[in-house]
Amino acid sequence: MEITKTNRRNLKLQNITFIVLFIIAMVLLAWLTSKYKIESDWTASQRNTLSPASIELLKKIDKDISITAFAREADVSQQRTLIKDLVGKYQKHTDKIELAFINPELDPATTRKLGIRTEGEMIISLGDRSEHLTSLKEEDLTNTLQRLIRSEDHVIYFLTGHGERNPNGKANHDYLLFTTNLKNKGIQFATLNLAETPQIPKDAKTLVIAEPRVDYLPGEVKLIQAFISHGGNLLWLHEPGKMFNLEPLTQQLNIEFIKGVIVDPTTQMLGIPATSALAESYGQHAIVQNFKLGTVYPHSGGLRIRDNKNSHWKIQPLIKTTNNSWLEAGKLQGEVEFNAAIDTLGPINIAMVLENNKQTTDKGKSKTQRIVVIADSDFISNQYLGNLGNKDMGLRIFNWLSNDDKLISIPASTAPDTQLQIDATLWAVIGLFFLAGLPIIFVASGIIIWQKRRKK
Repeated sequence: MEITKTNRRNLKLQNITFIVLFIIAMVLLAWLTSKYKIESDWTASQRNTLSPASIELLKKIDKDISITAFAREADVSQQRTLIKDLVGKYQKHTDKIELAFINPELDPATTRKLGIRTEGEMIISLGDRSEHLTSLKEEDLTNTLQRLIRSEDHVIYFLTGHGERNPNGKANHDYLLFTTNLKNKGIQFATLNLAETPQIPKDAKTLVIAEPRVDYLPGEVKLIQAFISHGGNLLWLHEPGKMFNLEPLTQQLNIEFIKGVIVDPTTQMLGIPATSALAESYGQHAIVQNFKLGTVYPHSGGLRIRDNKNSHWKIQPLIKTTNNSWLEAGKLQGEVEFNAAIDTLGPINIAMVLENNKQTTDKGKSKTQRIVVIADSDFISNQYLGNLGNKDMGLRIFNWLSNDDKLISIPASTAPDTQLQIDATLWAVIGLFFLAGLPIIFVASGIIIWQKRRKK
């Protein structure tokens, strides 16, 4: 190709045009990056971004959050950087969080006055409430925020003295794992033995009856009935079988436990006994709004309304079994099959929600009495809490009974697990490999190389 003046001029114009367009493109990209921000977390556990539970909680907070962290300068201590990284993940989803640092070395008086004990300790304040936090985990910070926005004066009492499930027990049938979760979320609970303390404390807003094994005394039943008559909330977890003198309570609540145990062949495909009920269908209620997880109820019974003409309570079904299930009224021996003559075909109501049509007033606020009755007490036990959405369902029920409606939809699980759990056997294998295996390999390879070189 012959190079002419025209070609040179066109080539220069092309180069100038390219440079001008390149500069314009860079300016536009710089403008876009300042106006829009796109992030992607490629870690397997998504540990660099907030979990859905934390994001959902931030949406519920309508007050300013103040975080004061006590840490030395970043060039001296790593704590400031770690705190900024953690709080920064929250600030990406809300503009209500303000972070401030105090150097404990430069301001020891304030540090002592506020009771700061360790470097990196934070004071989380929301309204007129505050908590100290020393952990730098997302789960702990989110739980702290959840405790700060929760109702302060609502205490839940678990009734004891009749063989009920122990909220602090470690046995498979007890509730320690679940109540530990309640405590972390800021739900206050205690135990109450009506035989030892023949009156219900004034701060009791909700009672929990969790599968008694011994008959209640008539006086105890009257105390419970009076508590309900005066607007108290109740969670009643009952297994199929004997009522333990609580029949007057069913009449007062206008509900009835149906005789029999639910059989659900669907659960066998999941490796669960057929006497465990699988629930994937829920009623139209705030507790289960947008709840899409299945739940499992071992050895569950059924519920129904006693008298449809009774207008004192607004009763709604909360949890239902699958269409393939039935309520087995016969003995659970051998091969169990549906018998239309005595059994009740599903779906069966496992749980019902009761609300009093008359609103009560508490400290000037109008509240509706809330009661949940469930024909199973195993689903939040230590043994079964990890099944499907059992923990989330239990937490939703307790949030609703505590009148913390804005916290109902927040999942129970917060931060992804960033720890590697290895059993003792695998630890032993890894230890032997590094302590004995690798040295043997190195020695053997050295001997082989030495022998080959010697032969040469």
